[in-house]
Amino acid sequence: MSAVIAPQDRGDRESASSTQVMLSEDARDIGWVTQNIPCQSACPAGTNVPAYIRAIAEGRHGEAYEINRGANVLPGVLGRICSRPCESACRHGWPGNGEPVGICNLKRSAADLKSAGHRITERLYAPTGKRIAIVGAGPAGVAAAHDLSVLGHDVTVFEREQHFGGMLRYGIPEFRLPRDILDFELHNALRLGVELRRGQAIGNGADQVRVAELLKDHDAVLLAAGCMAPLPLPLKVRGDAPEPAGGCQDVEHGLPFLMGLHRGEHRSVRRRVAVVGAGFTALDCARVAARLGAQEVTIHIRTAEEYIPVTKEEIFEAKREGIRIKGLRTPVGIVLDREGRLSGVEFVQNRLGGWRKDGRRQAIPIEGSEFVEPCETLLIAIGQKTVNDFLDIRIELDQWQNVRVGEDGMTSARGLFACGDFVTGPTTVVEAIGRGRQAAQKIDAWLMGKPRRKRVVQIVPVEAPLRERAFDFISRQHMPTAPLHDRLGKNQLEVESGMNTEQTAQEARRCYLCNLHYQIDVDRCIYCRACIEVAPRNCIKLVQGVEVQPDGTYGNLREAREWNQVGAIWIDNNECIRCGACFRACPVNCISISCNEFVEVDTA
Repeated sequence: MSAVIAPQDRGDRESASSTQVMLSEDARDIGWVTQNIPCQSACPAGTNVPAYIRAIAEGRHGEAYEINRGANVLPGVLGRICSRPCESACRHGWPGNGEPVGICNLKRSAADLKSAGHRITERLYAPTGKRIAIVGAGPAGVAAAHDLSVLGHDVTVFEREQHFGGMLRYGIPEFRLPRDILDFELHNALRLGVELRRGQAIGNGADQVRVAELLKDHDAVLLAAGCMAPLPLPLKVRGDAPEPAGGCQDVEHGLPFLMGLHRGEHRSVRRRVAVVGAGFTALDCARVAARLGAQEVTIHIRTAEEYIPVTKEEIFEAKREGIRIKGLRTPVGIVLDREGRLSGVEFVQNRLGGWRKDGRRQAIPIEGSEFVEPCETLLIAIGQKTVNDFLDIRIELDQWQNVRVGEDGMTSARGLFACGDFVTGPTTVVEAIGRGRQAAQKIDAWLMGKPRRKRVVQIVPVEAPLRERAFDFISRQHMPTAPLHDRLGKNQLEVESGMNTEQTAQEARRCYLCNLHYQIDVDRCIYCRACIEVAPRNCIKLVQGVEVQPDGTYGNLREAREWNQVGAIWIDNNECIRCGACFRACPVNCISISCNEFVEVDTA
């Protein structure tokens, strides 16, 4: 089906106020926001990126912080350690457009530059009298606890460690995430009457609380226990000494190594350290080892450096700190000296194969290519898995032994929900927060008998363009960092020092503000081509019509080759950079601008 849709066709849009703000559930508006704001669609927490960047550009840092906090709960934390899926999707980084906007750095700037007297805002609901227990105070559990407390429920969080934060506190080094920032953000998330049970494990032990008891004493229980058990790596033992009972003291899994360090336990490494793994934990282990005094630190990966699933900035900083990355190798054994101490790791050489179903490259071992790399400490950081042995009730598991949940987020046990890495296996912090918030919505809907919030599109007229063409030529502002001579030996010194006000403003101006919708009123257009002639890109097109998908969203443009085929002049939002040149050039003012973005409203 094809049609030319006039911009004044509002469908079932509802006028929200006399200021022409409209709320829409029209599939075309929902589809437009989903398709045309790629950064927000890529964010697992659904952060309204253009809105908070515009606020920063206008100097409203506190408002930008609140926009972030309304979606991702811990913006000061995520502004430092987020995996940045939004930046990979950023339209500014598409071919021919330059580098992506520093979205994550701007999130941190909003947190750093807000006024000292900034007041947190919350949209609180009346008390419901419902009691909810959450197992685990990592990012998923904290996000769920925040949302459920805002919704008026009585929430109790059970955490086996002495401090909250989960992987944020025990898995991420302080030089990436200062603990005062983490404590501040956790306090703000859990301050609305959430009861905190520290050092309280859930399980079958004498001093532990059973899940069955939680279900009996609460209206709902949420399992957000994370994914903390390291994956095993079978290695053959070679050398002059037999394998020591209990394993070699110089071989340790990366996550327990970091967790012990962050609990305050003594950790040490020897002169040459090898790290096996290709994720954030592997890089953190390597950088911590360098700070603990290792003279040579090497990360060994199965494929190639370009396929490491971490940010380029992390790799760059690790290399600046003297860490080397060696690819195309798989560990197969360890070499021990006569005293049973580690003297080397045996690898097999790989070659790159095709692509796996998970989107990663295959590593194919080459027969007879074994070799030994000398080292004296080995840290294994190849991933984690969930552990379910603390459950005292039977629930359905999937093929990976993770808890199975339905569309409502509930396990096979009535009233028992699960979310985050405990369900999916290891992901990222922002994914865990997003899933924690989704679980909170599902629990609330189940307890209250219906969803109490829904997502709609808010449409606000904009009088004039909000950015200039010159902003496209601003280069990306890079994050200042601490000098190398100040880093090593100081595990607490934050490496990234934050952008100043001017750098922040410059970076914010680069954003295309993809939530701005430029439309041509086909009834007023005189087809003078003035807009086409001033457009800096091929973003304004002569079209026969616009496809409308079965779900009501817009599809492809059907471009016209001859004037007698033209049904309209149409703005292609995939190419539009919101520079406003067309708006200024139109002689009959037939081009309108609106800000279209998702908002949450109460259901009727």
